[in-house]
Amino acid sequence: MADIDEARKHFEQIDTDGDGFITAAEFKSALARQGDWNVTESVAEVIIKSRDLDGDKMLSFDEFWAYLNK
Repeated sequence: MADIDEARKHFEQIDTDGDGFITAAEFKSALARQGDWNVTESVAEVIIKSRDLDGDKMLSFDEFWAYLNK
């Protein structure tokens, strides 16, 4: 199981606009900052969709946390 405080810090690093949601663009940028420049926004959208429980095309912290605890 992940540490919720560490998960929240990581979530906040990805959520660059601070609105409480991770978009595909933010996810793509986070991966690029970590050195994965090959992920396109379309690929990021697919990844977000696979973890998005309410279908709003964004990840809330609860969805992010649920994925980490699978």
